[in-house]
Amino acid sequence: MSVEEQLQILSRGTVDILPDNGLRKKLEKSIAESRPLRVKLGVDPTSPDIHLGHTVVLRKLRVFQDLGHQAVLIIGDYTALIGDPSGRSKTRPQLTEEDVKANAETYLQQVAHILDADGLEIVHNSDFFRDMTFADVLKLTSRMTVSQMLARDDFNKRYKEQSPISLHEFLYPLMQGWDSVQVRADVELGGTDQTFNLLVGRELQKEEGMASQVCITLPLLVGLDGTNKMSKSLGNYIGVDEDPNEMYGKAMSIPDDLMKDYFTLLTNFEDSEIKSLLGGHPRDAKDRLGRDIVTQYHGPEAAGAAASRFSEIFAKKQVPDEMPTLNLSSEGLADGYIWIVKLLTVSGFASTNGEARRLVQQGGVSIDGDAINDPAAQVAPVDGAVLKVGKRRFAKIRLS
Repeated sequence: MSVEEQLQILSRGTVDILPDNGLRKKLEKSIAESRPLRVKLGVDPTSPDIHLGHTVVLRKLRVFQDLGHQAVLIIGDYTALIGDPSGRSKTRPQLTEEDVKANAETYLQQVAHILDADGLEIVHNSDFFRDMTFADVLKLTSRMTVSQMLARDDFNKRYKEQSPISLHEFLYPLMQGWDSVQVRADVELGGTDQTFNLLVGRELQKEEGMASQVCITLPLLVGLDGTNKMSKSLGNYIGVDEDPNEMYGKAMSIPDDLMKDYFTLLTNFEDSEIKSLLGGHPRDAKDRLGRDIVTQYHGPEAAGAAASRFSEIFAKKQVPDEMPTLNLSSEGLADGYIWIVKLLTVSGFASTNGEARRLVQQGGVSIDGDAINDPAAQVAPVDGAVLKVGKRRFAKIRLS
């Protein structure tokens, strides 16, 4: 495929390609030398699962694979111990090595939904960072000044607000940049919040006598709330491994003004088809989007079943005939009552007490149609009652 054709495909949905004409020159050299580009993406396994926001850059990496280039996935099992400070207003809590290792295993399973796993080069950055001496670390830190670090928007803002900045956070951009040196990256992908870190990689490669990588940034996907970046902690996400019904239902709740971004960044629809869909009824467009997303991660049969179930429950305002059973022991109740937050966590509808409280405060929890809005509420579950969380999740309570 020609350079022009590749550029047209690779430019779709990007925000910046730095430097100007850098990708063109890399592609021309790739063709001239019959050598695929080494395209790097780093992921830090800071949580056990990924959401559609993460897939924006993963999908771009797959495009490079489909064009015959070498995808290099950095599993940041060492950088995750620090935590990327990009866009954060405070220091991220540090994870244990055990947490990071467990999360990394789930990441690899999930990215296989998107990337060609057989052709993927996987590198754990602990392989080289773990062997560095303190002298090596000092040499690396000498490559940048404090003033350069404070030029970063997030660091600068925190400094002006007198919010703490830990010294180890300054190491993160250097470590990410050193990844690029170690794998000899031609291209590095990242969200727009990663621009500073990606440029550090260019500088470190230059100092090591290498050709500097091209930096490609992609948009940060806005979450279901229509305001903030998609984030599990904010509850505005669609998880890659979520149940098909939940995934489809969430897609149907995407704000209308975000539909173009979701089609462009998360699907392979042609621009003309996206324009046609957005020119019609929003519900029809969301149905196509929801079916496509579920198909990508669960297959077409699951997508069709999820769409039918959504229509049955919400268009007809019905409670589904089939739903999970939530078994509760009467002996485990305090005088027949249970804290609503505990009920949500034992049911699996919330993974933490904090998430459960948010669900209640947002008005998304009811039992047999009676809304529960107080996170401190004690409820008396009745055998056969239906617990509803949000618009799509149900469970039938069984007392034993």
